Amino acid sequence: MKPLNIMRNFLKFINKSFAGTLDDTLILFFLLWSPWTQAGSFSVSPVRISLSASAPISAITVQNGGSETVVLQLEAMAWAQQAGQDVYTPSRDILATPPIITIPAGGSQILRVGLRRVPDPQRELTYRLYLQEVPPPPKPGFTGLQVALRFGLPVFVSPVKEDTASLAWRISRARNGQHEVGLTNSGNAHVQVANFKLVRADGSELGTQHVAGYVLPGQTVTWKAKDIKVPASGNKLRLIARTDIGEINAGLITVDGIAASSSSIPEVGTIDSGIADAELK
Repeated sequence: MKPLNIMRNFLKFINKSFAGTLDDTLILFFLLWSPWTQAGSFSVSPVRISLSASAPISAITVQNGGSETVVLQLEAMAWAQQAGQDVYTPSRDILATPPIITIPAGGSQILRVGLRRVPDPQRELTYRLYLQEVPPPPKPGFTGLQVALRFGLPVFVSPVKEDTASLAWRISRARNGQHEVGLTNSGNAHVQVANFKLVRADGSELGTQHVAGYVLPGQTVTWKAKDIKVPASGNKLRLIARTDIGEINAGLITVDGIAASSSSIPEVGTIDSGIADAELK
């Protein structure tokens, strides 16, 4: 197979597997599993930026591990979610300097990231800091494919009020008959979900779903339960999720293939009747 076709097939696999745009998918994958983000010939550390009223400035280090000079352009974007989809708009709330960096082979550069507004009193603010690779002019006779990588590091600004995620899980059936797992975050801070699984009362697993996604404050995100089989009515289940705020363990009861729980981490309280309710306090 030709190299170009291999590249195309790989990108299709990534998008299909993680159901997101290429840059965000790669970002999330690396953010979840590595303290460094690697892109071609450059890497970034840390992979998440946290700002607050008491710490309005942070620093990140970009290293060029390749054999050629790398040029990167920085852009800050406000990050929101609508109908479960990420939405980005240009923002001047975040200042990153220098805005354009040139890193020689084997070199590194420290970037300063600062907050240009006061934190919200009630809710976490969310942004992405994009590092866009500027490809060099092609060399004479070059006929291949140039790939310019773009990384979006998440930037979280803590509210004045204590930040916490308050989560409610729901399993529903779509019009096509396929089950979907939805997560509503009614808290004032984000949650990042790596994966979740359903477990019967006897401990047998019904499947694990890898999602690698964020749910921002006040938002709901739904994932197709492609790798999980939801049993019939009357089954008591547990949904166990791996997140950036720890393992979440929610109780569920299925009714006509539907199940729901409300949670707020980390211990199980009561399970009510109806479609299902599990209070975690």
